[in-house]
This record gives sequence, structure tokens and C-alpha cells, in this order.
Amino acid sequence: MKQSNAALPDYLRPGLRILFVGINPGLKSAAVGHHFAGHSNRFWKLLYESGLIHVRLTYNEDYRLPEWGLGLTNIIGRKSAGIDALDSAEYRAGLGVLEQKIIRYQPRTIALLGVTIFRMLFPAKAGSAGPLALGLTNARLAGTPVFLLPNPSGRNAHYSYQVMLTAFRTLRKEAGSQ
Repeated sequence: MKQSNAALPDYLRPGLRILFVGINPGLKSAAVGHHFAGHSNRFWKLLYESGLIHVRLTYNEDYRLPEWGLGLTNIIGRKSAGIDALDSAEYRAGLGVLEQKIIRYQPRTIALLGVTIFRMLFPAKAGSAGPLALGLTNARLAGTPVFLLPNPSGRNAHYSYQVMLTAFRTLRKEAGSQ
């Protein structure tokens, strides 16, 4: 499903195990037309090493994720060089669109890729600027449980690769197998 105002296509189908929600396309991803295409982005490696997928994929094969019951979308469709170029109104507008997708496709778990998304969508639950616990949260989007993952971008220096991998493995266990 391609959104007319989106820089990248969504990969959705009914009954996904997990719907991964990114912030927005980076410039490289928008230029090549594939999710998580930055050279330092660890998303594809994390999916494989966590056991969420059983084949090493690259960003060129993002369309294959539904084969494993996984979907992809972004909260904001427009590309940017970084999240500092985005404003809270874009997150609020994206929330309505995201909830419509969740209602339509009914994934079992929503995996937010980044603390920034969680803070923008759930300011009351996020609390102060202190660290948030990764993993299953008490938040829900359109009635669906929300799992918090670190942003896999190479720009994210807040989490080591091992912490990211542990979070992805926990997601795999929580969401069950296909």
C-alpha cells in the first residue's frame, strides 16, 4: 500500500504479527525508495540476528517482510535529514493515519522504533526526559499493545548494538512466532 504523500511505501497486510513504525524516511531511504537504507542503519541486521526473520535481507528486500508476518510504516511520510526537522503537529497528524492503518490491518503488536516516537505519541506515559524502558509498554494504539524499541539508526548513540539486539529478541519472544 503506497501513501500518496509518503516518500516510501507501506508494507501492510491483515493480521501481521508485528507492525514496525519508524519516524520518517531519511534522505538515503527516500532516494532509493526503501526503508532503513542508510549505510549505518542496523534494522536489517537486528531483524535477522534476533530471529524475527530467517533470511538475511537488505533494504532492497523490504517488501518481503510480510512473508514473516511483519509490516513497515512511518509515523511521518515526508523525508528529512534528521528528526530535528519534524514538528509535533506532524506527529499528531501521523497518529491519526497510523491508527486508521492499525484498525484496518489489525496487527497483533505495534513496535515503535525509537523513544522519540513514544514521547511524541504518549507524553503523559513518557514522563520526564529520563530514560524509558525498552520492551512491552502499557500504552496501546487503536487497542493494540505497543512495544518500544530503540531507533536502529546509526545516529542513535544512546543504545549499544547489544542492547538493541536484546530488545529485538525480547520482541520476538513477546510477539510469538508466525
